[in-house]
Amino acid sequence: MSSFQIVNESRRQEFDKLATHPLQSWSWGEFRKKLGQKVVRLGRFSNGKLAEATQFSVHKISGLPWTIGYCPRGAMPTKEMIEAVRTEARKQNCIFVKFEPNVFKGPALLRQGRALSDLKLRPGKALFTPFTFQVDVTKSEEELLAGMKPKTRYNIRLAEKKGVVVEEDNSDEAFEEFQKLTEETTKRQHFFAHDRKYRQLMWKTMRDAGIAHLLVARYYPSSIVHHPLILTVWIIFIFNGVGYYPYGASSQEYRELMASNLVAWRALQMVKRAGCQRFDFWGSLGPEPDIKDPWYGFHRFKEGYGGELVEFVGTWDLVINPLLYSAYKIVDRIRWRILRLK
Repeated sequence: MSSFQIVNESRRQEFDKLATHPLQSWSWGEFRKKLGQKVVRLGRFSNGKLAEATQFSVHKISGLPWTIGYCPRGAMPTKEMIEAVRTEARKQNCIFVKFEPNVFKGPALLRQGRALSDLKLRPGKALFTPFTFQVDVTKSEEELLAGMKPKTRYNIRLAEKKGVVVEEDNSDEAFEEFQKLTEETTKRQHFFAHDRKYRQLMWKTMRDAGIAHLLVARYYPSSIVHHPLILTVWIIFIFNGVGYYPYGASSQEYRELMASNLVAWRALQMVKRAGCQRFDFWGSLGPEPDIKDPWYGFHRFKEGYGGELVEFVGTWDLVINPLLYSAYKIVDRIRWRILRLK
């Protein structure tokens, strides 16, 4: 006999062991709650033990009484899970709940898609990138280096030769440098980033849980300078045997030293030492990227580390209120057209 029901704090460790991704971790849910969002945690129990776990956050629509649910990188939905989510989503006045499962497309792609459609889920607009590069870090360091593109290996060696030093530094001071570099990077490259409050709450919550780590690249420009310049800072997640690179920022100064290449290599080494099996670069373009795409440079950078380009099963919406869902999609399209014009 088994059933889905709300999971309470006493099951936190069990919940995390079953979580499929850092965004499904108990700590990520706590972070979302600090932002003022409700979080619903559900588990399937079998003979009194937690056998499956999932969580979704509830997001208010400004000025309206309705909400939207979001379940990022969870397990493949089942009929029982969907019915439990539907019940809780109605209580939260959700128009729909967006699912982006942490499941790769495979030979059974048609069967996967049919299974999701059979659950009355509709293909939805993606929030999380459908592709990513993943590196097998069970290989030796020599094998990892050999699998990289020659230019990537060259840049790593250049950074080392020029004296760039990369270390884990989880101090408040190092994180403040990350904040500054993030603001500099977003202005320079013209992309969206979460605000300071979001980053601060995320970092503190995930660091205190032992999931988030800071890798900092420092450089002394001359022997007479006693305070190093911080060139690059990355946040790395380590969770359930997988390392992730969700956030990074870099300085415009000394870009010719290729500090980011060395940080990425140190990240692979770090998660390997932690016993991980894979390193996930957190997103990329597809198999035939457009050179004019603003994310093309990021894609090529990640591609250089020899990982496998994998695709997830996509984005699927569980519609709770069909009429409001149709209206929401129309308004959302108009909103994004206006934002692009701006």
